[in-house]
Amino acid sequence: MAYCKVRQAEIYYEDLGEGKPILMIHGYSPDHRLMSGGMEPIFTKREGWRRIYIDLPGMGLTKEYNEISSSDEMLNAVLDFIQAVIPNQDYVIAGESYGGYIARGIIEKHQEQILGAAFICPLIIPFKKNITVEKHKILRTDEKFIENLSKDELEDLKKNNIVLDEYTWLRYNKEILSGCKIGDEKFLNKVKNKYGFSFKIDQTDFIKPSVFLLGRQDSTVGYKDALDIINKYPRGTFAVLDIAGHNLQIDQPQLFSTLLNEWLDRIEEFQN
Repeated sequence: MAYCKVRQAEIYYEDLGEGKPILMIHGYSPDHRLMSGGMEPIFTKREGWRRIYIDLPGMGLTKEYNEISSSDEMLNAVLDFIQAVIPNQDYVIAGESYGGYIARGIIEKHQEQILGAAFICPLIIPFKKNITVEKHKILRTDEKFIENLSKDELEDLKKNNIVLDEYTWLRYNKEILSGCKIGDEKFLNKVKNKYGFSFKIDQTDFIKPSVFLLGRQDSTVGYKDALDIINKYPRGTFAVLDIAGHNLQIDQPQLFSTLLNEWLDRIEEFQN
């Protein structure tokens, strides 16, 4: 647990393990627990990876960020962080939802240093009116369990998940809701006004090992927009998972782990 002072923020981060750095970037509103909850179990059986989980400005425990007002500046804060914490090193990135959008910005700016990239339910198009999404549909319900939830808890669970059971609720509450509750809503709304980068991304092919994990029932960012950039990732696995919404890592934990382990295997092979 530490802070890193950059030009426009003091970024909170957790730094675990030793080896090749892998930067984990969460989505919009939650905090680093969104990433660590899904990723850390993978590294209980893998050595040689230094996992760096950050809280983006306006989220989690990051502070002194009020000068930031756009995704351009969010990206710059992350780039400054990278230069401060892992200067002049090669590294790997993993981003979920908005974190995947930031990751594509990093690739556009620093592609030569990046050894691989993982995109989990990534935001591809930042403008909601242009996104192709699926209609929200609940596929599995444990009727007995949901009787234990309050009305507000059940409403939230139903709105944001496609599987309603104890396992989903416990992880959703711990890894996602906990972060959303401490996010700076006023700041996040401000940045939403300049949510898209002012520059073009995906301008060149990313030739390192990559993986896109997409939820067939993702009603937040969908899966179809990601398939439109498949040719930009010639070493990319694009997996569309059934019974997987925007919280794919919770809906399909075994497939999530298997596909990410295979991606890490490819990075290690690519380096050798």
